Parts: sequence; C-alpha cells; structure tokens
Amino acid sequence: MMDVLMYLFETYIHSDVELNVEQEKLEDELLKAGFHQEAVYKALDWLEDLARLQDTDEHARVATGTSTSMRIYTQQEIDGINTVCRGFLLFLEQIKVLTSETREMVIEQVMALETDELSLDDLKWVVLMVLFNVPGQESAYTQMEELLYTSDVGLTH
Repeated sequence: MMDVLMYLFETYIHSDVELNVEQEKLEDELLKAGFHQEAVYKALDWLEDLARLQDTDEHARVATGTSTSMRIYTQQEIDGINTVCRGFLLFLEQIKVLTSETREMVIEQVMALETDELSLDDLKWVVLMVLFNVPGQESAYTQMEELLYTSDVGLTH
C-alpha cells in the first residue's frame, strides 16, 4: 500500500497536477501501473481519511499547539512503530516540524496502514502527506520535505 501512496503523492499531489480524476479512472490507472487491487483500495481509503484532516477544526489548534508532555505509546503502537521511527517522531517534535497534534495525526495514519514493519522512509512519507493535508503547516511541510530529500551522507553525530 505504501508504494501506491507514494506513487499517488509524487504523481499527483507533490507535482501540483490537478487531481480531478474520477476514482474509477484512478483505480484503473493504478491497476495498469501494476498495483494490486487490494492495495489500491486500501490506499484510496487511507487517502480519504487523510483528506478529512483538511475538513476538521483540528487545524486551528495545530498551528499554535505546543506541549511539553511525553507521549506514551500503547502496546499496539509499539508493535506497529519501531523504536527508530518513534525516536524520529520525537526528533520531529523537538525541531518543531510536528506539534503534539500533528504527531497524533501521523500516528493515527501510520496505524491505519496496517503494515507489519514500517520503515523510517515510509514514516517520513506519511509525515509529509499528513503535513501537506493540514492547513497552516506549510513551513513544517517544507522542513519535512528537506529532511526527506536531503541525504545524510557526511553528517557526524
């Protein structure tokens, strides 16, 4: 499903192509591109849920949300989001790419993926897609885009 989501994001959303394609035609295009029907349906449902972020009043809190609380993960979240990914989410909060509210949106979308193993790259894409869909998060989106596309080769810790 992540492959379908990344394909759609890069093809339509990220490239500023107008997404006025009927769902049926979009499904056909994805099937012709070689994606499995079940993955296509799941990805389109996932994107529908993500699009609801634009319609919620949640974004009013997101733009100003600050928190000093610590996120405690449920066992199901620990099973679905490995230590590296949880650490990356904390890092994104610390550098103000994510607020506690957008972090929760990311976690919700990650858990909706129902994947056995989430890679750090997949998580970065989910964060990017969430930030793209939350009004008022343009700066955070730009920062996340830089983190996604810049190579960490040569960085020392």
